Amino acid sequence: MPPGHGQSMSTLWIIVIAVAAAVVLLAIVAVFGRRRKVEQRREQAAGLREEAQTRARSAKQAELAAEEHAERAKRERAAAEEHAARAREVDPDVDDDTDRDSDRQGDRERATR
Repeated sequence: MPPGHGQSMSTLWIIVIAVAAAVVLLAIVAVFGRRRKVEQRREQAAGLREEAQTRARSAKQAELAAEEHAERAKRERAAAEEHAARAREVDPDVDDDTDRDSDRQGDRERATR
């Protein structure tokens, strides 16, 4: 073996080992970084799902309240119509022909709503 050849061989092996260690270290860092990123995205998705559920519950409550309000409005409209009909029956100044004309007018108004 020529003199100095053993020295260069051991230097080459040190370089190869150092490069291999660096590659392994980079691979480990990449894997853990990816896992951390995936976990962060899972947490973000969980937060978004929770927000979606909260908004869905709120929307359902608003829908129920709107339905109740619409039902009350229908009952009030029916009561108003009953009172108006009773007023027409009681009013001595309203004749039967005028009464029928106003009923037809009310029917047309309800049909256009």
